Amino acid sequence: MKNILSIILVMASIISVAQNQDNTFSIDKNTVPKTFTNPVLTGFHPDPSICRVGNDYYLVNSTFVWYPGLPIYHSKDLVNWKLIGHAVDRPNMVDFSGLPDKLGLFAPTIRYNEGTFYIINTCVGCKMNFYITAKDPAGPWSDPIWLDAPGIDPSIFWDEDGTCIYTGMKSVEKEEWPTQTVAFNQVLNLEQKKLVGERTELTYGHANNASYTEGPHIYKINGKYLLMVSEGGTGLYHALTVHHSDSINGPYISNYINPVLTHRHFGEDFPVHAIGHGDLVQTQNGEWWCIMLGKRRINKTTTLGRETFLAKVEFEDNTPVFNPGKGKVLMKQTRPDLPWTPVPKESKRDNFEGNKLGMKWYTIRTPKEDFYTVNDGKVTLNLRKEVMDSLVNSSILIQRIKHHKFEASTKMSFSTKKDNEQAGLTIYRTNQNHFKLLKDKNSLILLKSHLGEQTEIARIPYTHKDVYFHVKGNDLVVQFWYGRSENKLQPIGEKQNLIVIADGQGNTQFNGPGVGMYATSNGKESKNSVIFDWFDYKPLTYKMESENE
Repeated sequence: MKNILSIILVMASIISVAQNQDNTFSIDKNTVPKTFTNPVLTGFHPDPSICRVGNDYYLVNSTFVWYPGLPIYHSKDLVNWKLIGHAVDRPNMVDFSGLPDKLGLFAPTIRYNEGTFYIINTCVGCKMNFYITAKDPAGPWSDPIWLDAPGIDPSIFWDEDGTCIYTGMKSVEKEEWPTQTVAFNQVLNLEQKKLVGERTELTYGHANNASYTEGPHIYKINGKYLLMVSEGGTGLYHALTVHHSDSINGPYISNYINPVLTHRHFGEDFPVHAIGHGDLVQTQNGEWWCIMLGKRRINKTTTLGRETFLAKVEFEDNTPVFNPGKGKVLMKQTRPDLPWTPVPKESKRDNFEGNKLGMKWYTIRTPKEDFYTVNDGKVTLNLRKEVMDSLVNSSILIQRIKHHKFEASTKMSFSTKKDNEQAGLTIYRTNQNHFKLLKDKNSLILLKSHLGEQTEIARIPYTHKDVYFHVKGNDLVVQFWYGRSENKLQPIGEKQNLIVIADGQGNTQFNGPGVGMYATSNGKESKNSVIFDWFDYKPLTYKMESENE
């Protein structure tokens, strides 16, 4: 008994020492990495904005018509990020009905002031510019406060006298060159909940042909105001430029070394491009870092959309120098001087525990009604007349595709006696560009929608209620499988080209792809439903040729 008691006391002591205040386990110093790998948020994570509160960092991305919108991430070390909530998570906050995938929630800015978090944002196609507030960044967030402001990409900044400044971008009345826009300031009166006073134009960009000057952020560093904007559009010519002033409203002088960060000069074949739309943050240890969006190419093609990257910044004469001596975003570099704080890894298999979906799951466009339930370790998806090819919310649940080589699987139970009822697996980029592997009354069908034209790739007889669906993406190649058991799968159709979900091809370059579950009754009312037992998503780690090797 004495020996058993001693063992229990020793184990308790080990656990007590290992756990920290956040209820995570301490890390052996010998295993702490010295470097990190970009991007720090893979897959569909565009337009990042960041703020620091004490030793905690919070990041938000745009989501367009994905719902819930505006994911909030938390980190202690700028490298490991945990999804803690969504700022737009109630259907009455915004309405994406009828909006194409390229519209919706554009670039947000997150800031903290005197105990309150703020996100200021644009819902293009909705009521445009608004802000929301929260005491806890995980939520709940307030209902939107809509503002009478032109343009997109708003940011906010509190001057030393407490004045809240709204910085946005808008078009010009008469363009001197194509796609000319201007950044401007205006006072945001938070008590009156509206913009007041005159708008002051700040800059058209760093050159006399600057294109799409947008994503403005103002910082005060060493007593000087720094305005950082994006230019060139969110493609090959994307760039960050900075402008200096002694006054909040300017005049702002373009820096000599502009653009301070871009990959445009590396050419069309460089594997990481579209670098821009950044936000600066200073750590508690005095270091400066910048998060920004970028795109990774595979065979000169971008399939994952815009992702979130991290770069070191040092100031020289109040000018940010990005990765000094390198001048570009690095795929691997020394990590920030912050305590290494890994977050729990997502389980590869979602067993749908509890009574609600995990935060990684999204639908497309604002749901007008409840269309799924989570019970007994299963998701039950209602068949509705809406289809994913239209601009309404259909019965679709997807998560981000985060890897160029990935695989996803699910077990589905579904039967119907009607020709119009279908359910299955989907890879989705837009309502016009996607794949569907569906089960109907007596068959399995693989469909491809490209540029709005639907093509039937394969159809095979199948009458069993249960079916296992599987898909593998390998760079630009994708193959679908099916089977009556998880270990005996057969391919359906030939290998397909993932260019269907790539930038261009009629796709918006703003959003990114997802993979998940779908059901429809194709325009007719239905009381039927489909059950998904689990859903797997993970990086691809083995060959595509055979499922049974």
